[in-house]
Amino acid sequence: MKDERLVAAITGGAQGIGRRTAEVLAERGFRITLTDLRQPEETIASIQANGGEVTAVMGDISDEAIVKTFVDHVYDQWGRADVLVNNAGISAIVPAESMSGADFRRVLDVNLVAPFLLAREFGKRMLAAKSGCIINVASIAGLVGIADRAAYNASKHGLIGLTRTLAAEWGGRGIRVNAVCPGWVKTEMDAADLGAGYYSDDDITGRVPMGRFATPADIASAVAFLANERESGFINGHTLTVDGGWTADGSWQSLRMRHR
Repeated sequence: MKDERLVAAITGGAQGIGRRTAEVLAERGFRITLTDLRQPEETIASIQANGGEVTAVMGDISDEAIVKTFVDHVYDQWGRADVLVNNAGISAIVPAESMSGADFRRVLDVNLVAPFLLAREFGKRMLAAKSGCIINVASIAGLVGIADRAAYNASKHGLIGLTRTLAAEWGGRGIRVNAVCPGWVKTEMDAADLGAGYYSDDDITGRVPMGRFATPADIASAVAFLANERESGFINGHTLTVDGGWTADGSWQSLRMRHR
């Protein structure tokens, strides 16, 4: 008898948004395959403790051979893939005039080229099945400019463009492609940036109308909504902004704080 349980492939599943997304989708009945640079032991343990099924492949997703290994593993293990979540990403906070070409390319390789390679390889199989869903984790940095992040901003703007293009190209053949655009999220990446003195908590909470950081659960819930065919089956090519109102608010700081 054919197993009809849904399968989700998630990149960057060892921590942060990727980990919580894996947990939420597992809670909703998905079987999960993760990939990351390191073994996502905590994520696997968490999912298995709640009765979920999960496997993992380690490697650098900017390497086409690793992408192929990951895709083959998913289909060898489960026989299908219903959802691809392109979550893995890296940051580089450097003034544009000081950034090397090699560092700029590395950010694009991980944040933009790798999601394309994954979408291409999973997409071929999803097109054959006439069914699938791809969710790219972009950023509000793909919607606005944020100083000292030229490579990161460019990669996320590109990822939104890729999302819209694939949605237009594949929507008529059964594949929905959407993006989630988080604002600042409390993750290990944020802790590293805070520790380096790039910004303070008050810089973020003072700018967000809702007065707080996002949590990984906030973003995971948005991904889960887009992954649910019943709830979002006619949403395609959309960028779902999950930023507490950051990009909606054009107020200056004193006006913003007056309304708290």
